[in-house]
Amino acid sequence: MPKLSINVGVLLIILGFFAYIGSEMVSITALIPSFFGLAFVGLGLLARKSDSMQKHTMHAAMLLALLGLGGSFTGLRQIVIALFGGDMPVRFTAAASQAVMAVICIIFLILGVKSFIDARKEKKA
Repeated sequence: MPKLSINVGVLLIILGFFAYIGSEMVSITALIPSFFGLAFVGLGLLARKSDSMQKHTMHAAMLLALLGLGGSFTGLRQIVIALFGGDMPVRFTAAASQAVMAVICIIFLILGVKSFIDARKEKKA
């Protein structure tokens, strides 16, 4: 799970960088995925460093993913509406960046829950 956190963090850092470039470097808010990415990388590295902290840091990473999903869900909704014949978002780059961040967070949450379930089953055995 720490490796997944680091990989997700790197993806979000790259996403934020490209969103910032795509917004013609006008708005610092385009870098929000990068800030989340830095937090994911930090939590992943902390989990790798200390086995006793791994459970706590991965729970924190799951909370971070949930917050990231909550903050980016609007963009995902706007893109899905546009794909099914609705109006295009006014700020397409922002909506697309939010949609990608939301999908990354959803995938992280699904894999994280699966990891927690597997760890609990392993502990019982």
